[in-house]
Amino acid sequence: MIIDSHCHLNYEPMSLSLKETIDRANNDGVKYLLTISTKDNSFTEILKIILEFNCVYGTYGIHPHEAKNHLSTDSDKIIKKINQNKKIIGIGETGLDFFYNHSEKKDQLKCFEEHINAAQITNLPLIVHTRNAEIETLEILKRKKAEKDFKILIHCFTGSKEFAFKLLDLNAYISASGVVTFKKSYDLAMTFKKIPNDKILVETDSPYLAPVPLRGKPNEPSYIIHTVKFLSKLKGVSFDDFSSITSENFFKLFGKLN
Repeated sequence: MIIDSHCHLNYEPMSLSLKETIDRANNDGVKYLLTISTKDNSFTEILKIILEFNCVYGTYGIHPHEAKNHLSTDSDKIIKKINQNKKIIGIGETGLDFFYNHSEKKDQLKCFEEHINAAQITNLPLIVHTRNAEIETLEILKRKKAEKDFKILIHCFTGSKEFAFKLLDLNAYISASGVVTFKKSYDLAMTFKKIPNDKILVETDSPYLAPVPLRGKPNEPSYIIHTVKFLSKLKGVSFDDFSSITSENFFKLFGKLN
């Protein structure tokens, strides 16, 4: 059993043939999928998907790119959205992206902190996007952890080994996407080799970041098997065992799924 811990099923092209996409994933051993919120006005799409497909769960959150369009979003609003359905099991994706700076830094920081506040109140995992913002991401996570504990999942990790182990010091889980399979990602692969197996999840981030040998194509959840194969070989663990390990890690973080 494999769990795709981060995908965007409401995005094209997957949304155009959603049943077929999910069937392909199920047939390849992907038992559960977590479809991720990035902005408020698409949340209704996520609610429809999780109602239609038993194997799909969802989150609510505002991507850092979208922070400028959600200046009124606070922890109360986030919690109200989460409470609309028990299959909404995570908060995010949220975080900081200073590579593109589609939203002002101050707006990203405020939005991120409101999501953390909601995670502290609800005890749901916080799904973190971080790019070109390692120092700031660590600072806010450490500061808020000192106030009150909360669960952290760093999605699509592409950072340094030093960053990874500082996140592990905060008891964070770290998710691998298809990026780890890219030829240019040797350093990233070596970082994942060092990350303890009991802290790793796997994801597609589909429709983005298709793994080798499908790089360049629109990604979909069934393609996660290539990332799992790569990591299991890297770790010296069988495919089935690594699939089970990452699935158990998902359950430890998000709870058992029905």
